Amino acid sequence: MKDPIVQVGALVLRQSAKPLTKKELGSPAVQKLLKRMSAILKKEEYGVALAAPQVGHSLRLFVVAGRVFKKEDEETTPPDRVYINPEITKRSKKKVEMSEGCLSVRGKYGTAMRHEKVSLKALDEKGVPLTYHGTGLVGHIFQHECDHLDGILYTDKAKTLRDDKDDES
Repeated sequence: MKDPIVQVGALVLRQSAKPLTKKELGSPAVQKLLKRMSAILKKEEYGVALAAPQVGHSLRLFVVAGRVFKKEDEETTPPDRVYINPEITKRSKKKVEMSEGCLSVRGKYGTAMRHEKVSLKALDEKGVPLTYHGTGLVGHIFQHECDHLDGILYTDKAKTLRDDKDDES
């Protein structure tokens, strides 16, 4: 079966994605794309987010799996969260080195320096403005996905990079 996620080497992963207009936001095509992205993400054991370029659409949007936001004491997993036309508005001075992988760079893992905290401004799937202050994994995801929207892969920033089969010995 063909991988539904675009892999490294595809031109769409290196392009700067275009912002969505208000008209496009509620369109059936965009709503269908969001549903497809969530469905793909649900099938990925290690995937926590997916940007539109990773499924072949050069649009400024990404989806974060609801499981990322699940609290330990919650029984149900929150729904996936959609970020349209996201913009990082604040970055902490402090950076941390974190493990990183990417569904578009299968079989590789590494570490990259990322800001410890970021604030993100975006629209949700209904076009409602939101601001989210992300720390830890969420902040890391925001930076990784916004990079995708600017045509940057984590491998461009990786301090270390290894094949995942190196861990299977």
